[in-house]
Amino acid sequence: MQESRYFSIILPTFGRPDEVRECLESLCLQTCNDFEVLIADGSPNDDVRPEVEKFKDKLSIQFIYEKFLPVSDARNRGAQAAKGNWIIFLDSDCIIPPDYLKQINKGIDEQNLQVFGGPDAAHESFSDVQKAISYSMTSLFTTGGIRGKKNHVGVFHPRGFNMGMERGAFFAVNGYSEFKCGEDIELSIRLIKAGFRTGLIPEAFVYHKRRTDFKKFYKQVYRFGAARVNIYARHNEELKLTHLFPSAFVIFMLSFWVVAFLSMPLFIVLFGLVTLYLSAIAVDSSIQNDSLYVGVLSVRAALVQLFGYGIGFLRNAFEVLVKGNKNGISL
Repeated sequence: MQESRYFSIILPTFGRPDEVRECLESLCLQTCNDFEVLIADGSPNDDVRPEVEKFKDKLSIQFIYEKFLPVSDARNRGAQAAKGNWIIFLDSDCIIPPDYLKQINKGIDEQNLQVFGGPDAAHESFSDVQKAISYSMTSLFTTGGIRGKKNHVGVFHPRGFNMGMERGAFFAVNGYSEFKCGEDIELSIRLIKAGFRTGLIPEAFVYHKRRTDFKKFYKQVYRFGAARVNIYARHNEELKLTHLFPSAFVIFMLSFWVVAFLSMPLFIVLFGLVTLYLSAIAVDSSIQNDSLYVGVLSVRAALVQLFGYGIGFLRNAFEVLVKGNKNGISL
């Protein structure tokens, strides 16, 4: 007999009333109705509440408000107030496909999961920059597919923009930690260590807006890179070669031009390899997005991601591993 599942969907937010409205509009279209929504808002002006009020008659919804509520605390508060026997964490800048919960129910049954995650994708309405950023964050050429590809590298770690679990599993590991960035990965690690059956449900994807320009994107991935060092400091075994690639790329690119003064033939070979790598990104993204322009933008997005993540990682590694500052740089 199939387990009766009632899902509590938790959306932490800090402002972004328009995006919260879009997310709630998409949840109104779910083909599965066994769920509630909890908005945990930390915005300083309480400007999300009016948008949430519009959905009181359309969704089973709870609104939790505290000025400057941090994201991990917001998720924990939402989980404490949740009524469901399954908890799902989504980012408020996501648009949810109508069959999302249907695919989750199917994936849980087929894989016998206690913890799960899904990938993210770019909606056709997204801007070209958002599509390029989405490609960069999900491509095998830049992340190794660790964010939700079917052929992802290593054990899949669900991430906070699209992750869920049995309610008991969440509280068994005491929920989100004090981490200010990378808190979702750190939670996934503890759930996996605790022995909960974890897996990817490829069909349970969300449309994730992410950042809207490259400057904001750089700041985001810089924090991701720095956070990976903090995760390593607590869970040494979780540092993989994939996580080191951006830093290696930064070091390579910074030393790349020195080679020109030492050996022009070697410089030409290395220049050709870099050109081939970036060209592969452009071609692959152009095909996936059916747009040469998005393909070109994806090269820029990939460079922003690699340099941002790599520099954040290197700077915090120096702070934590060399200087011995266990708290690392400010995130």
